[in-house]
Amino acid sequence: MIDLYALTSPNVQKVFIALEELELPYKTHVVDVWKGDQFTPEFTKVNPNQKVPAIVDHEGPGGRPYTVIESGAILLYLAEKTKKLLPSDPAKRFDAIQWLFVQHAGVGPMSGQLVHFSKFAPRDGNDYANSRYRTEVNRLFDLYDARLSGHAYVGGDEYTIADIAAFPWLRNVDLLAIDLGKRPHVKKWVEKLSERPAVKRTLEKIATIKSVRDNAADEAKDRLFGRGKYARA
Repeated sequence: MIDLYALTSPNVQKVFIALEELELPYKTHVVDVWKGDQFTPEFTKVNPNQKVPAIVDHEGPGGRPYTVIESGAILLYLAEKTKKLLPSDPAKRFDAIQWLFVQHAGVGPMSGQLVHFSKFAPRDGNDYANSRYRTEVNRLFDLYDARLSGHAYVGGDEYTIADIAAFPWLRNVDLLAIDLGKRPHVKKWVEKLSERPAVKRTLEKIATIKSVRDNAADEAKDRLFGRGKYARA
């Protein structure tokens, strides 16, 4: 059994999809970051970095419980554990791993900052940040469109954790205000992955998870974003 500590973000959705694809038994523990659940002593013991997702595999290496944090590491761990969702051929394997890193080094951080500065930051004085992150997110969507113009999947010719990592972000076009009509290959890929049973199950589960986000107190938002009295600058 795997304990999954989660809410609903794209990074969390990756792990849900992988667990569903691999048909591994798991239990979801909701960590509502909008009310500060990630800062509790109990969760901090699971993840000292105080972020979701995190997993505890009660049948880890050597048959002992093992904790994994960070969504990319979790995807690699689950792929290694099951010997699935990563090719065995070394070149194809590292094709997938490279694109897994592109998502974690680029798409996730840039998209996250774009959402923050366009949705949660003060309106005044952030024109440069908005332009910077929107430009980079558009560049990355173009990069994936070029990649998918010559490959069936992000990592190559088979579905891997590189696809699972990218999908929750690249489908998030409404929040990111991205025009997929200009990226036909990404659009086709998103539509294809959306039809996978494991992806459908994930999105159905995500839709049932509730948080206090829309009614979060300013104090909770300040702590979540590290601003105000929680700023360390």
